[in-house]
Amino acid sequence: MPGVRIVRLIGALLLALALPLGASAATSAAPEVLPLPVCIAPALPGSTAAEALRGRLPYDCASPQHRHGPGDYWALSAPVPAALGNGEVRVRVLSLWQRALTLHALYADGHVETIPTTSATLSRHVQLGAIIEFALPARPAPVTRLLWHVEGASNVRGILLGQRIANPPAAERANLAMAAIYSGFAGLAIALLVYNLAIWGALRHRFQLAYCVMVGAMLAYTFSSSGALAWAWPGIDNNVRLRINYLLLGIIAAAALAFARSFFEPRVFTPRLSALTRAAIVLLLTVAVLFWPLSYLATPLADAIYSWSFLTGLAMVGPILWSAWRQKSDYLWMFAVAWAAPIVFSMARVLAALHVIPTNFWLDNSTVLSLGIEALLSSIAIAYRVWMLSRERDEALAGETLARRLADTDPLTGLLNRRAFLSQAIGREGEQQLHVIDIDHFKRVNETLGHDGGDEVLRVYARVLRTLVPTGALVARIGGEEFAIVAAADMPIDAERILAKLRSARMPFDLTVTSSIGSCLGPLTDEVDWKRLYHCADRALFDAKSAGRDRARRGRSLAA
Repeated sequence: MPGVRIVRLIGALLLALALPLGASAATSAAPEVLPLPVCIAPALPGSTAAEALRGRLPYDCASPQHRHGPGDYWALSAPVPAALGNGEVRVRVLSLWQRALTLHALYADGHVETIPTTSATLSRHVQLGAIIEFALPARPAPVTRLLWHVEGASNVRGILLGQRIANPPAAERANLAMAAIYSGFAGLAIALLVYNLAIWGALRHRFQLAYCVMVGAMLAYTFSSSGALAWAWPGIDNNVRLRINYLLLGIIAAAALAFARSFFEPRVFTPRLSALTRAAIVLLLTVAVLFWPLSYLATPLADAIYSWSFLTGLAMVGPILWSAWRQKSDYLWMFAVAWAAPIVFSMARVLAALHVIPTNFWLDNSTVLSLGIEALLSSIAIAYRVWMLSRERDEALAGETLARRLADTDPLTGLLNRRAFLSQAIGREGEQQLHVIDIDHFKRVNETLGHDGGDEVLRVYARVLRTLVPTGALVARIGGEEFAIVAAADMPIDAERILAKLRSARMPFDLTVTSSIGSCLGPLTDEVDWKRLYHCADRALFDAKSAGRDRARRGRSLAA
């Protein structure tokens, strides 16, 4: 069944997208990469790195970091295992809102290596996955302890998160794994963008344009949030890069709602639901734009407003799906499958931002996986939608063609009726020939064969006439037993041959039926010409009947 095949295809695609993520997770859990718990202490005026390394500050190792609020802090790691502290060491942490971040590494011989950075220089240390990486030089003695001095921490998610230590091969493998994920998504997004832009250029459906805007924003967001933007522009302020992420994510959410608004049938969106959806789109875009200046003044407040606006956008999904279900939308199941992963992961990220659930590296990077799934399945949904629209269009065209044919056709004989015949005949250029054909003594035919037999005689006449007229000629039933043929004057139409064919046609009960034909030549540019030409042919038909019937007569050619 088609539905089963589509479900299997979607399952295979989801598995293919999940494999790189699984490989990356396995890499990051390898023995040569080790998370390091930290304890947090406020950086009081006058406190030094030496005091902090000796543990003489009031460290808190149990409370969630976000409860400390914004400010300056010391973050002291647990002792570094000797196996990982030897040789060159890579120290990795997540990218967060902060004015400056300084790493102090204590070696067993008492040497302290210090690497200072600010938000303006931090981008030079950004790796794929938006991970901040510091390379500690190898010394004869191993690294035993790590200390971070975090200045101007907004503490939106935490003060220091995702801290771990790794050797160079493990760090490089993590970069390669993340590169596989991001490049795979980028290739998918570019292909879908080009493909759907091409289709939009041909079909001009609004939902295709909304989808292209959404995928384009996804591609830009991935370029920025992955850290690739920092590689392309090492001098960019890391906090500016984060602001770009927020702006693009808001555009994605707004475009997603616009896509849903145009993807479903119009009946799904009641006036109230349409107004709420438009309001949610405006809210998402407004908050995304205002986040940029507001984050300079109060980043935690700006982030809270942003998270609640995002939650409002997600809340619109329920009413949309409910209305689609009530209206029995043909696209509900495809939309629900395509948007399940982004909705779940987005809700999880919003809950983490509101500190309802804990955050982690994979939750922060779940956006790429969920966007990849959404982009791919939404494209399948678009293909399904276009197919449904094409089928509806074909059915409408077929119905319109049939209706037009029924309106223009005599129901008994299948020939043109009088109205359609005149509509197509009047206005023809050049001299035309008109043949008016009348069945002789048709009243006797009806009396002999009955009305059903008479109808069959008319159908036989129609079939014979249809085979005798050349291409481009018009043949119609214009009265009860009266037929007409219009063709260009130079077309070969032999009235005597028509009479012979009609005479020899096999009629019901082998009845022989004869006809009379009146012909005339003249112009047919307007209705006046038609009346003159028909009057001329009708007089010729009268002459044929007066001369004994079963014969043809031609009237005088009318002057143009």
